[in-house]
Amino acid sequence: MKKTTLVVMAAGIGSRFGGGIKQLEPVGPSGELIIDYSVHDAIEAGFNKVVFIIRRDLEADFKEVIGNRMEKVVETEYAFQEMTDLPEGFTLPEGRVKPWGTGQAILCCEKLVKEPFAVINADDYYGKEAFVKVHDYLASDHARGERMEFCMAGFLLGNTLSENGGVTRGVCSVDEKGHLTRVTETKNIIKTKDGAAIQKEDGSCQPVAADCPVSMNMWGFTPEIFSVLKEGFPAFLKNLEDGKKGEYLLPTIVDELIREGKANVTVLESRDKWFGVTYKEDKPSVVRSFQELIAAGVYRKKLFD
Repeated sequence: MKKTTLVVMAAGIGSRFGGGIKQLEPVGPSGELIIDYSVHDAIEAGFNKVVFIIRRDLEADFKEVIGNRMEKVVETEYAFQEMTDLPEGFTLPEGRVKPWGTGQAILCCEKLVKEPFAVINADDYYGKEAFVKVHDYLASDHARGERMEFCMAGFLLGNTLSENGGVTRGVCSVDEKGHLTRVTETKNIIKTKDGAAIQKEDGSCQPVAADCPVSMNMWGFTPEIFSVLKEGFPAFLKNLEDGKKGEYLLPTIVDELIREGKANVTVLESRDKWFGVTYKEDKPSVVRSFQELIAAGVYRKKLFD
């Protein structure tokens, strides 16, 4: 079996463990976290290694709450994302308090990941279908021409909305070959009785198709992406306008590769419903959703026996 790795971005989990950290909110009947279901689904789909991207100062706590449990069921490693981890010649801007975004996060894995890999957020539930499709894509051989060959799980916008407020989504344009042509970060998308709309600052709403594909930061890469990230990070820092808040983001990086003709990104459609605790009011509905999946036989009541 071809080796494939799941990379879980968890460096934003917070400076403390306990109440208020949404990635650590139990959502399953035996205290399971969303991250438990993601790793379970990835293993079931065929992934045979997991790399957690965390902050070094949280290593002991992370292993106690999550990592030690995962190490019993799958090969597990840790990469560390720090805002002070900068290329030679760069220093930390005054006032910076958080890491440099998802692009820098993946770059931290370079020494640990030598095989095709998927990337996910720690606090999103993606469903089984997306893991199967991304794994099968990564485990297959793809003819390598002048462009790198990557993939992305594309979710239907209507399946990713919160009942409790606006969300930001990467709205995707896809060509007739199923390749991603553009990702547009779109803020404050709300659920409406007719589907979905972008709520503007003046309170007006612009309808948007509920069945349009969106990115939920679930990507499939080959190790070629590391050289792209390593080359692009210094250029990003050099042109940075806001040293306190600017982020080196995967959707922006991928969008640039597509526009420059350096990569094809195949969009793999998933019709599963996304769950996430964007707002604290989301938790009850997420808990109910997992109860329904368990009642339907999708998951065991105790996920890891």
